[in-house]
Amino acid sequence: MSYQISERLIVVLFVFLILTFSVPGRLHAQIAQTITISSSPNPVGSGARALGMGGAFIGVADDATAASWNPAGLIQLETPEVSFVGAYSHRTEDTSYTAFPEASGPQKISSFELNYFSLAWPFNFLNWNMIASLNYQHLYDFNKKVGFSYTDNPSSGPPLSLNNSIDYKQEGGLRAISPAFAVQITPEISFGFTLNFWEDAFQDNGWKSIYNSAGSGTFAGFPFTVTTNIREEYKMSGFNYNAGLFWEINHMFSMGAVFKSPFSAKLKHDHSSVSSVTFPTAPASNTYNEINYSEDETLDMSMSYGLGLSARLSDSLTLGIDVYRTEWGDYVLHRSDGTETNPITGKLQSESNICATTQVRIGGEYLIIGEKTIVPIRAGIFYDPEPSENNPEDFWGISFGSGIAYKKIVYDVAYQYRFGRNVRTTTVGNEPSNQDVDQHMVYMSVIYHF
Repeated sequence: MSYQISERLIVVLFVFLILTFSVPGRLHAQIAQTITISSSPNPVGSGARALGMGGAFIGVADDATAASWNPAGLIQLETPEVSFVGAYSHRTEDTSYTAFPEASGPQKISSFELNYFSLAWPFNFLNWNMIASLNYQHLYDFNKKVGFSYTDNPSSGPPLSLNNSIDYKQEGGLRAISPAFAVQITPEISFGFTLNFWEDAFQDNGWKSIYNSAGSGTFAGFPFTVTTNIREEYKMSGFNYNAGLFWEINHMFSMGAVFKSPFSAKLKHDHSSVSSVTFPTAPASNTYNEINYSEDETLDMSMSYGLGLSARLSDSLTLGIDVYRTEWGDYVLHRSDGTETNPITGKLQSESNICATTQVRIGGEYLIIGEKTIVPIRAGIFYDPEPSENNPEDFWGISFGSGIAYKKIVYDVAYQYRFGRNVRTTTVGNEPSNQDVDQHMVYMSVIYHF
């Protein structure tokens, strides 16, 4: 009997080694050990009007959402206003696994969020034109889900057959409460800044994930079942600022510049995991492992900066172009044990090669001006790459929008489509995997002028 139990214990050891270091382990590393931002990771602004113009708004910035694009543009507001922006998102990620084609297929997720809120109030002090505003922005979306099944029959090593299913869900987001201020330095030039408080104490600022894996099979003739349950939760606190300049070159052209500062955010990380291997025919060999811990980590967020040029060709027609850059090489996760890892690749920072990304956004707005109403027609295109190992991955998009302005109320709506093909490439089972990504966004905003 002791010989049989020892033999089974050896089997359990082999199974654990194989299950830990083969495909399930790598799949979990791919899915859960990176900080996955599901929306565009580049720190752009908000608002249905701006997004309807393709996000070419740094050189326009003439409504309350300017606090997120270029705070210096706030000086263009002539009356107090309050605004709300809601956003609906629907995303499809169609993953292709070369090693396990049965796991390939689309994953879909939808959400609705209060994307932006602002209260802006212009005033004059000592003959200086100024404006102050209080803003809320939901900048990053972490909602994601992955679910599939696959079969693993390694061609080398001890005989193993495993049928496994994986279910992963992540939800949350990063939000900032942001007071902003702008002052007109000369009739043509203004300066502004936005203070961004990324505090979990004020709001639910962070993300959490649940990873469940369950499988069954045989190893060297022994039937077994294996389960893994992992829960991760991150709460984030930090502070940074946006600084902007706005230059009205002449009656036709305007230029804007914005700088968004880097900062080190504090992360409170809670982890709990349970794993087990069960042998129905040999209960004495069953194993169970549980791990729980909390740790304080630091996440270095990258600086970004951009330039925008707008041309008001007539009272009805405005065109804009923005170029925006984010220094992703400075994006680093400092773990509590002193290890520095790259949040994009999940590998050590010293082993990762992440380059900066450069966005280009082009858009326009045409106003149909009536006696009592104004109806805008907007459209735009953009290049919005994502950071990746060695080279950024290409994401493109189009947008269009409209609305109506009547007396003191302005209503805007915009649709944005962002997509990438053969992106987010990783290695699973010693074979490449990649995704086709389609993101649909609908923005709706209401502005009331006092």
